[in-house]
Amino acid sequence: MNQQRVSLVTGGSRGIGRDIAINLASTGHDVIISYHTNRSAADEVISIISDLGQSAHAIHLDVSDLSSRNTFVTELRSLLSDQYDSDRIDYLINNAGTGLSKPIADISEADFDEMLGVHFKGVYFLTQAMIPMLADGGGIVNISSGLTRFSFQGMSAYACMKGAIEVFTRYCAKELADRHIRANTIAPGAVATDFGGGANRDNEKKRQIISNITALGRVGEVDDIGGVVAFLCSDQAGWINGQHIEISGGMLL
Repeated sequence: MNQQRVSLVTGGSRGIGRDIAINLASTGHDVIISYHTNRSAADEVISIISDLGQSAHAIHLDVSDLSSRNTFVTELRSLLSDQYDSDRIDYLINNAGTGLSKPIADISEADFDEMLGVHFKGVYFLTQAMIPMLADGGGIVNISSGLTRFSFQGMSAYACMKGAIEVFTRYCAKELADRHIRANTIAPGAVATDFGGGANRDNEKKRQIISNITALGRVGEVDDIGGVVAFLCSDQAGWINGQHIEISGGMLL
């Protein structure tokens, strides 16, 4: 791998992605994040990472849009060349995502296509584009969801895409093994962010329900997630490959 580890975190300006980016920086990674709409939040993450003594950069990306992905890859190549005299990253963390809560009977084809584009098709083809840019011995971490193990009404379209991501991750682990590139999935449970309208953070009734069905007795926080990803992007996790790691505090055991 590169002497200086460089990690790419999609959707790294807010929520879980923000925490992942900061944890990677705190363990010695330079970090490139993508953002979709909130450049000021991305700049804040860059400032925090700079204060940690690592370099950070932000590039716009709509993971569901082919033209945006192509532009992103071009800008990423230019950035790597200018800043690192390199054409490689060490770790790819596919985190960008949106939420949707509707019962199956109400899901439109447009709803389904949105989830497909962001959570599966977008991840699949961005990863495809990144494979030639991944350093041998590097890694991929894909973000799934505890909703692939347990079911909550209204989450079918989102959860189905995350199930596909888990299968895709195992295939990445298999097909990239000859380059010693590892691929793993983390599956957060309910986390208090602005994802899906922020209900896990702001709706006290929902928070109490989650706490009651979680062995550790509370809603997850972003701080519970990022350190696990940083570990997977370290030499200490070098023998972990093709695995699914749920980070839920023991929901619905």
